[in-house]
Amino acid sequence: MKTEQKGHTTIIRDTQGDLATFCEKITAEYNSFKGSNIILDITRDKGLDLNDVLAFLQLSNKHRKAKKSFVVVASGLDFNDMPDEMVVVPTLQEAHDIIEMEEIERDLGF
Repeated sequence: MKTEQKGHTTIIRDTQGDLATFCEKITAEYNSFKGSNIILDITRDKGLDLNDVLAFLQLSNKHRKAKKSFVVVASGLDFNDMPDEMVVVPTLQEAHDIIEMEEIERDLGF
């Protein structure tokens, strides 16, 4: 797991290719990330499916309830199958764009 801080956003990358272990690590270390927007970069993990991404749903809901953005970056998925309460995008740039838009919405009171 590799973390990188950019402004109000923490980018967390899976470097091991083991999604279950990655999910456990993030959940265990959540308190150190909870004050910033989070981007989970799991693009290195191949053969992902909907259930793999749904492993982060509870964490996503908890983070978004605290008025912070939570975006998963994954490739090779059918993004139409993703639940509405979870933000999943194919590129890191799109993740940053989503967070920027959500920050603006929160500033405007939406």
